[in-house]
Amino acid sequence: MYYFDNSATTLKKPDAVAQAVFHAIADGQLGNPARGSHTASLNALRLTESVRSKTADLFGASTVAFTANATAALNMVLKSLLTPEDHIITTVTEHNSVLRPLYQLEEQGAELSFVSIDEQGKLSYPEFAALLQTNTRAVVVNHASNVTGNAVDLERIGDFCSKNDLLFIVDASQSAGILDIAMRRQHIDVLCFTGHKGLYGPQGTGGICLGEKPLAFRPVFTGGSGFHSFDKKMPLDFPAIFEAGTQNVHGLAGLDAGIAHVQHIGIAEIGSRLDQLTRRFYGKIKDIPGITLYGCFDEKHRRAPVVSLNLADWSSGDLSDALFMDFDIAVRPGAHCAPLIHTAFGTERQGMVRFSFSTFNTLAEMDYGADALRQLAFI
Repeated sequence: MYYFDNSATTLKKPDAVAQAVFHAIADGQLGNPARGSHTASLNALRLTESVRSKTADLFGASTVAFTANATAALNMVLKSLLTPEDHIITTVTEHNSVLRPLYQLEEQGAELSFVSIDEQGKLSYPEFAALLQTNTRAVVVNHASNVTGNAVDLERIGDFCSKNDLLFIVDASQSAGILDIAMRRQHIDVLCFTGHKGLYGPQGTGGICLGEKPLAFRPVFTGGSGFHSFDKKMPLDFPAIFEAGTQNVHGLAGLDAGIAHVQHIGIAEIGSRLDQLTRRFYGKIKDIPGITLYGCFDEKHRRAPVVSLNLADWSSGDLSDALFMDFDIAVRPGAHCAPLIHTAFGTERQGMVRFSFSTFNTLAEMDYGADALRQLAFI
């Protein structure tokens, strides 16, 4: 199978990731972290804290809380930090993992404003200042769109947030392990990530990274913490406030190996390889009759390895099925859980077909995928 659905999850992982998960289970040395003073519990605690430190180093975070995925992280952060009295600025490019928690807050009284995009899917940056209100509390954006692959200028938005004393919350689902993230330089207060995409970790891993600003979180998910067992309320200190219950220690072992893989190659080299693949594919398909491409492919514009398209009047579902049935190509059709950007592009009914790549793809695969589209264009 030619797997071009890496924005959903990276299918191929480094061998070290599989080995780490295998040994975490098979060696029988990892218990429940912070749940005892015996060797198995301490081994698990050491592993968890090692991955926490490695993750913080990768993003320039002060500390990290682990969650099941980016959706869990975003829900916890948004519902813990924001209130019905707040005004929040976000964008039309967001995934439902941001939109639906914000809509829940809106139902409780919060106000939402959305920064729009141009015909290439790029944000209208002057709108951030235009949308500012006296009760604006936070800006919530994705680092890279899961539909167009366009990356936003985190430093520019971070400077705006810093100057206006706003919380800057970033969804790094499509950029972690792919694009440069430096929380201090980019003035990011909270960064939410998933482990199973660009970090090449197992599914069921993710987390919340904090910057330098002290933040007061409210408990939104409570349970056992391993300490203060007689207290009726969840501990308020971070990361304990977001780590109720048993950690996914076996998954974190795999995430540890995935991050090590990323750090060994380096973000700059990974970005260069993925950019080469993306631009090779784009260059091969941009002149196919009937093709419509979404996003900015200017060489100066940073982006995730995503190419979304439509072909003539094919529905995205039919085109995706034809690619798989006739060419063994796996892609993602539909709305990609990002409804507002499809409304902006006018693709609510047709959807889009998304190709997304990883460092395990090859230039030859790019050529194969482009040739498949060319053949379908002339049916």
